[in-house]
Amino acid sequence: MKLRWIGAVLLSAAAYYVYLPLPSTVSEPWKLMLLDAMVVSWVEVIEAHSCSSVRVTDSLLGGVPARVFQPIGGKKLKRGVVYFHGGGWALASGRMRSYDLLCRKMAEDLDAVIMSVDYRLAPEAVFPEQYYDALAASRAFLSAEVRQRYGLDPERLCVSGDSAGGNLAAAVAQELGQDGSLEVRFKAQALVYPVLQALDFYTSSYQQNHNVPILYRPVMAQFWLQYLGADPGLAPLLLANNHSSLDQAHLPSQVRSKLNWTSMLPAERRKDFRPVVRAEGTPGVLAAVPGLTDVRAAPLLADAAVLAGTPRAYVMTCEFDVLRDDGLMYVRRLRDAGVQVTSDHHEDGFHGCMVFAYPPIRSDVGRRSMDRYIRWLDQNL
Repeated sequence: MKLRWIGAVLLSAAAYYVYLPLPSTVSEPWKLMLLDAMVVSWVEVIEAHSCSSVRVTDSLLGGVPARVFQPIGGKKLKRGVVYFHGGGWALASGRMRSYDLLCRKMAEDLDAVIMSVDYRLAPEAVFPEQYYDALAASRAFLSAEVRQRYGLDPERLCVSGDSAGGNLAAAVAQELGQDGSLEVRFKAQALVYPVLQALDFYTSSYQQNHNVPILYRPVMAQFWLQYLGADPGLAPLLLANNHSSLDQAHLPSQVRSKLNWTSMLPAERRKDFRPVVRAEGTPGVLAAVPGLTDVRAAPLLADAAVLAGTPRAYVMTCEFDVLRDDGLMYVRRLRDAGVQVTSDHHEDGFHGCMVFAYPPIRSDVGRRSMDRYIRWLDQNL
């Protein structure tokens, strides 16, 4: 019965994707299609795999559940990374096979302690609860108690995450960068295809990749509304950019300038796409959903002075990802604020590729992106 069900899922997916247009240069399109079918069909959560060189335990970090990956042996003082998983603030866990394997590899290759945080998820928890969990876990990670318990080097600590987790990592880096009471600060922030704004659903990457798996444009709008605890019926307004029309009094020009992709992106990323800016929109949306302009939810909107207080950064982006321009605009804004940034763009990449670097479905760009991410951490932490 189970095999017949799996077969039906795969055959249905194959029949659907035959008619789904994909960019001709995307890396290994059939693997991308199969990955998308699997993600839509189920989320595989497993217990940790055995690994003789890494000890894995479950603990609390600032009161938030976390899985801790500790390398056995090596240097006495370890590098440390606190990691936030993706999943639209509503899905996934650090216990998932893909994240478990990623964190094990990070711990082993970097001789580092990795703490993967299981923050609360929507719809049971909504903004700012996920943000508060990430902030509490990060403060605890930097504390003398945790550093001493796990032998962390106070000069070599990083906050990181992918997709929605990259959003949380960026928001945490901004908040703690402004906290003058901290004895120890993050040396680095590593953001993997982060989601950073919800005011413009017509960036060039949203227009180019609206139908590219795994993250579709309408799905991202629904993730945002669920995260912000808003009416899901507002999705058509967001997808039409009615919430960011020129007549919205809550959006002054200085806010709009922080996500003006026509001036912030190079021509090869803008391509021939044109911005979609409504003269008149739907009144009251921003007032009803204030999180849309809250920098804790949308780190791209932070002031330059806040960005300047964040640590050196790594930002991974993928060509075939609706969130590509979020990351590239953040690279530009960080650099303009004087932050040292490495922009790692994958021309054949797609959203979520890094966590699909292992069998049974191993993508070449997945393994390559993971290797480059870990290499940056090794060289900058």
